[in-house]
Amino acid sequence: MATAALVLGIIGLVAWLIPIIGYPVTIVGLVLGIKSVKSEKRGMAIAGIVMSSIGLVLSLVNSIAGVILYSSMT
Repeated sequence: MATAALVLGIIGLVAWLIPIIGYPVTIVGLVLGIKSVKSEKRGMAIAGIVMSSIGLVLSLVNSIAGVILYSSMT
């Protein structure tokens, strides 16, 4: 699970550009990372949590910017 969290965290850092893809990827990465913190691969789990968190924040900022830009156009 720690490996999956790390991979999803890496994918989430790219997927934030499209929030519809970024949210599910980063949320699943966070959940898997949190569940696997107590495993032997703790470092990978923490790295997955950090990258997923950054991706989630970037997705949120991207969504807010999109809403602001859309509302200013109308």
